[in-house]
This record gives sequence, structure tokens and C-alpha cells, in this order.
Amino acid sequence: MSVEAVLSRISEIRSQIDTLRGGSAAATSSSSSAASTSASSSAFADALATATGTTGTGTATAAAGAAATTSSAPATSVDAGAGTLATGSGATGSDVVADAKKYLGVPYVFGGTTTAGMDCSGLVQTVFKDLGVTMPRVVPDQAKMGVEVGSLKDAQPGDLIIPKGEGHVVIYVGDGKVLHAPRPGKDVRIVDNWYSDADIATIRRIVPAQASATPATTATTAASSATDLQTAALLSMMQSGSAA
Repeated sequence: MSVEAVLSRISEIRSQIDTLRGGSAAATSSSSSAASTSASSSAFADALATATGTTGTGTATAAAGAAATTSSAPATSVDAGAGTLATGSGATGSDVVADAKKYLGVPYVFGGTTTAGMDCSGLVQTVFKDLGVTMPRVVPDQAKMGVEVGSLKDAQPGDLIIPKGEGHVVIYVGDGKVLHAPRPGKDVRIVDNWYSDADIATIRRIVPAQASATPATTATTAASSATDLQTAALLSMMQSGSAA
């Protein structure tokens, strides 16, 4: 049920409570008035629980529902895969670029994956490993991971650009620049991208370009909002009963 529908239902219930309170005020017995107020409180809580889709009253039930929603959310992957983003580590494309910059100046060494030396695919594998994402070791396998980006104009920081022939891989850092380990005698550096779309075999996005709310987070937020709404409504009702 939407928040708007819940608010509308609360308004209807409060009107019913006001009517009940008016009838209670006409009674001469203070004990009868207290009993009526208690019954009104119970009716309000039960009706509000029904309106918000919970099975009981108070914040404990809503919190339990939120916890159940969160625990039932499917786990996300930290392994790179074909046709999917690796979202389990929480890393984004900006994180890829930031981590890759740590290796600027590292010399090119064929087959290397450490600060003593690394090649182009070794750099890529190491960067993603730093971020908790498992990537294959060689370019042809890396070229199959993640989701494909249509063209250079759609590339985002952190995307991998693989030229035709799949003999090299570079990391797009934005603003028309790439970071890579070039060849023997050179070191890891940032340069202007020299590839055109005609030169490229594929552009791969391994992790999300930017952070976004997960379904579990969204569900938890919604449950928390419902809990706050219930608490505020119950407090308001009890305060009104006390004032009467």
C-alpha cells in the first residue's frame, strides 16, 4: 500500500476515534471513559496495522518485517561474469580509476601483477582484485566480462577498452583519457585515448558506473518509513486521548 493510501486511512481512523471520544465525554463514569479510550487505542492500532500491511502493532513488528526483507535479498556477485555487473563488492567505475592511479609509474613487465612490474591485463586484474572483484588473467577472457558498452561516447570512467585483435586492454578514466601499462621500456601511465570506435573490439563495464540503491536498501528504507508513520500516529492518538 502506498504512503498516500496509508495517510488517507489514518485520517479516516482518526475521524472515527474523534467520534468515539465525543461519545465517551458524554458518559458520567470515569472508568467507562478510560475503557472507551483504551478500546479506541486498540482499534486504531489494529486498523493501522492492517492498512500498512503489518501483522501487529508497534515498531517491533515493522522492524521485524524490515529485517526479514533484508535477509531474504539475494546475494550479489563479486566475481566478474559475462553479461552482468559485479555488484557484490560495492565498487564503482570511479573506484576502479582511483585504484588504478596507485600504480602509475610501475614498470611494464610481461606477465607481471605486482608493483615490481605488470602488463596491461595484469594491471586490470590487480586493480579489480584490490576492489574485491575477481577478474580473469588475460585480455581475451577479460573482454568477455561485464556488460558491453555501445561506443566511446557512452564510455564511463572504469570501463575497459579492448582493441580489435584483443592484444591490449586500457582503462578509461574519462575526458578522453585512458590508463594502461603500454609495453616493455614504458611504465603505467595516463594518456590521451588513441582508439576510435572502428579500432575497438569491445568496451566492457565490469562494475556499476556509479553507486545506486539496492533492492534490499530500498525495502528497508520503506519499512523504516512505515514504522515512523505508525509511531507518530499512535503517539498523536494517545496524546489526544490524554488531553481529553
